[in-house]
Amino acid sequence: MVLAVDSGGSGLRVALAAHAVPGDDGPPVRRGTPARPHPAPLGAPLTSKEPVRTGPRGISAEHLLDQLLPMARRLMAEAGAERLGAVAVGAAGLATLGDELRDELPPVLERELGVRRLALAADAVTAYTGALGTRTGAVIAAGTGMIAIGTDLTSWRRADGWGHLLGDCGGGAWIGRAGLEAALRAFDGRPGGSAALLARAEEMFGPVPGLPGLLYPRTDRAAVLASFAPEVAGQAGNDPAASRILRTAARHMAESAAAVCPDGGESRLALTGGVFDMGAAVLGPLTEELAERLPHARCVPALGGPLDGALRIAADLADGRLALPPDERMLYVAAEKPYGEIHGPNSA
Repeated sequence: MVLAVDSGGSGLRVALAAHAVPGDDGPPVRRGTPARPHPAPLGAPLTSKEPVRTGPRGISAEHLLDQLLPMARRLMAEAGAERLGAVAVGAAGLATLGDELRDELPPVLERELGVRRLALAADAVTAYTGALGTRTGAVIAAGTGMIAIGTDLTSWRRADGWGHLLGDCGGGAWIGRAGLEAALRAFDGRPGGSAALLARAEEMFGPVPGLPGLLYPRTDRAAVLASFAPEVAGQAGNDPAASRILRTAARHMAESAAAVCPDGGESRLALTGGVFDMGAAVLGPLTEELAERLPHARCVPALGGPLDGALRIAADLADGRLALPPDERMLYVAAEKPYGEIHGPNSA
């Protein structure tokens, strides 16, 4: 059995799976091979509604473990599992805020659950693996935030993902903030405003002079901003300001994808995240922007989401066939064998 964890802005999701994929008894994965199916969770994942806190050393290992250990023990008991072959934790902010997790999770999970193979991955890596498996290419992950990530299976490249104050350009919070700015411009009588978005903002949040007091003190303001993104998409067919916002969002996402997509040959590109659930209002301009900036990339459907990606990483780690490139910040592996010994045979 393997355990997967997806830790993000809405809390934890934890799933257990048998690490052998039915019908998959072949050799280790090598570069360029077709995508394998992801391991299927045993039952519904367990979820928490509380995002993991950050502290002076970054993401709090104690707070994550307080939530994870009871859920892991419950899943193992329900499945009759006495041990875990591997655990993969995908965590938002791991690349820049993961020092405490890297230091403290391996010994605690070994002591409490007997885990001897552990992967700690940035949520962009689990999003990539969920979408493309262990194939070369690039992924645009756009939910509340936005990051593009790519690999040629020798190293990782990432662009943006700097959070809603410094970047995440084209993500849900960025679109929502731009839409609210257009609403406030209309309220002030400045150019570039949108009366339609002003009306939607007042319906959602009340009189717009109260917006600063509503947003600035909140720790979840990125999620609040992102909640307005569907309103922008809903007005895009009739409102020039909304259309401009989504065109600009598409350009930002395409520029990030172009920065990380492997050079040479045909590269796969997948989209994942809630922004793309807004449909043609986003996908139309994004398709045009990608055609201009990444003409060699072939868009393919995402195989799954970040939790599926964490399950894949855990299963491949348990089987000694992990083909993804090691990286101290993006994909950190603590294992009973050196990572090079696990990773090396699977990298053609």
